[in-house]
Amino acid sequence: MTSVTIMEVSPRDGLQNEDALVSTEDKLKLIDRALVAGCKRIEVTSFVNPKVVPQMADAEAVCAGLPQRGDVRYTGLVLNQRGYDRLRATERLNEAGLVIAASDTFGERNQGMDIDAGLAMAKDILRQGRDSAFPVQVTIAVAFGCPFEGDVPLERLVHMVTELVVEEPVEIALADTIGVGVPQQVEETFTALKDIVGDIPLRAHFHDTRNTGIGNAYAAVKAGVQTLDASIGGIGGCPFAPNATGNIATEDLVYMLNRSGIEHGVGLENLIDSAQWLEGVLDKSIPSSLLRAGDFLPKP
Repeated sequence: MTSVTIMEVSPRDGLQNEDALVSTEDKLKLIDRALVAGCKRIEVTSFVNPKVVPQMADAEAVCAGLPQRGDVRYTGLVLNQRGYDRLRATERLNEAGLVIAASDTFGERNQGMDIDAGLAMAKDILRQGRDSAFPVQVTIAVAFGCPFEGDVPLERLVHMVTELVVEEPVEIALADTIGVGVPQQVEETFTALKDIVGDIPLRAHFHDTRNTGIGNAYAAVKAGVQTLDASIGGIGGCPFAPNATGNIATEDLVYMLNRSGIEHGVGLENLIDSAQWLEGVLDKSIPSSLLRAGDFLPKP
């Protein structure tokens, strides 16, 4: 791969696990900073139970404040039919990002569904999206390991993806929700799925819990993944996953891609500046490596 797309997820996955509630105004400022940096895909919010995830209680307000641009693809995350209906009602987003889990236990804790129920729900919403010409993509959570059940067999992922492609999602993603995957596993997994998905694009979502996130991102690119999720500042985590820590930092990912000669269209200096701003908003130190070390500019 000579180029990839970066999906900026800090407004949703980045903020959903924070103790402090970030204002709608600051969320929109974060989105605007991602736009200024050159991000063309942004996951802006999630339509989930506000009693369970209070950080996302202003989903509709965030959507109402989004600058409408023809060159940006805004995504909202949904876990079920109710969330999908709320997303569609905003009439402000370009696609729905549906999530199902690769383990029964995580799925039941995260959204009250085991694997079979999750697949049935996903296929139904995918049909609704296709019938109304509204793009719906699917992310399989805990794809590389579950905090409750351990390893996730590749055969299970193959089964789930085989079921999903029948309903023609616009994209299929694998998420390393608790950051247990390693590069060899990532490359082997995505390589195995390529023959199943056909022309459906693949996306990868990594957490850096065990310092393997950037290596996993590179392995995914080698396997032909077209889009990588990342979060400004490296913030994020899943409220339903014990000891979950942040996503790979967008600025760290961009540094790796720059030095690897892989095009992406996102500005590193803007990202570092935004990470510094975000640290002030959250009033705490954030995981970004580039925020501490800065870019490396070799002497001519």
